[in-house]
Amino acid sequence: MSYPTQPVCLPDTNLPRLVVVGGGFAGMNLIKHLPKGRFQVVLIDKNNFHQFQPLLYQVASAGIEPDSIAMPLRKRFKGYPGFYFRMAEVLEIDAVRRRLITDIGWIAYDYLVIATGSETNYFGLHDVQANAIGMKSIRDALNMRSLILQNLEQAVYTCDKQEQQACTTFVVVGGGPAGVEMAGALAEFKRYILPADYPELHQEDMQIYLLEAGNRLLAGMSEKAGQKALKYLQDLGVHVDLGAMVQSYDGETVRIKDREPLRARTVIWTAGVKGSHPGGIPREVVGAGNRLLVDEYNRVKGFERIFAIGDVAAMVSDAYPKGHPMVAQPAIQQGRHLAGNLLRLLEGQPLRPFVYHDKGSMATVGKRKAVADIGKRRLAGRLAWWLWSVVHLLAISGFRNKLLVMLNWMWSYFTYEKGNRLIIRRYKPRAQQQKPAGQPET
Repeated sequence: MSYPTQPVCLPDTNLPRLVVVGGGFAGMNLIKHLPKGRFQVVLIDKNNFHQFQPLLYQVASAGIEPDSIAMPLRKRFKGYPGFYFRMAEVLEIDAVRRRLITDIGWIAYDYLVIATGSETNYFGLHDVQANAIGMKSIRDALNMRSLILQNLEQAVYTCDKQEQQACTTFVVVGGGPAGVEMAGALAEFKRYILPADYPELHQEDMQIYLLEAGNRLLAGMSEKAGQKALKYLQDLGVHVDLGAMVQSYDGETVRIKDREPLRARTVIWTAGVKGSHPGGIPREVVGAGNRLLVDEYNRVKGFERIFAIGDVAAMVSDAYPKGHPMVAQPAIQQGRHLAGNLLRLLEGQPLRPFVYHDKGSMATVGKRKAVADIGKRRLAGRLAWWLWSVVHLLAISGFRNKLLVMLNWMWSYFTYEKGNRLIIRRYKPRAQQQKPAGQPET
């Protein structure tokens, strides 16, 4: 592969240059807590916005609009001295010459922070990857919304009962918070939106399945939380199948180990994630889940000036033998902590090891139903739902976005109505997008 040979245009500076790759929770909180005027900060991201991933499922189910959970990165750091943003795809790290190679040129760095997050893990199931939809970006959520609505539209006009059944069957794979929340949102869509928007269809025509390979839901939370989530989903009419391992999906049929296959046109994959990082990192530094092995200071092992934070970083310890959970809180805390350690590096002070403070876990299962583990307390029902709502609302970037989401939630709370159910652009699965030229459409 040939890489660009020209440098990216950046102002000359006497300050040490800190290059941050990724504008997610980790990268945003690192930059936000850096001492102003001590670094030239260059943020690299393939998107020009930060997205609030915990609410992607609400965009996918037409609950809120995508601009409500996105914040332009330039706007977020407007007026920040010495801050520069470049929208680019990172290709490789040249640690010997201290250069970051991107598709728009190379950037020299004094310190490099990899905060590239994670991507959907299909566990080598290539047909699933080609035909199902993950849920890691706003684009994924918009594609999911389009596919859901397209299939319902097709179910209305087809006279073939088997075709209609395939179009109105929705399969969510993965029983973690994302899968539970998505299944709950689809169940509420079925209960409140389907009768109003699609009177030609009956509620029982729309079937929702949640498939989990393990023996319980919400494996990262308490047993009580998993049991409550299971009950709430079953009350909403979701078919929850535990111990169901998906083996393949060809766009029409979901094949499950030791189970009858399911015919469905919509499969939403939330069964796992893996670290996403640029090339140039030795294989021995990459651990399980494609995460970068880091020491207690978030420094990539074997590199003095390269750090990794958030989902892509695996800080292995006795307490966390697989690294910290790949959720927002560790990323936020690591970003803040590394900001302090970078200042200590400049001042010649010893670095402080990172210690994760677990603030709890939450998941919502439809309106007025949620589960929460806060310390030793186990909450469920309406109180947990209010707590989930407040925590997520406060965590969204920007006052305007907070206001928009709050108004959407209030409107939905009192009217059972969701946002605009628009098919902005028709979605085709990757398998159809990559169809050879001249092959007829099916």
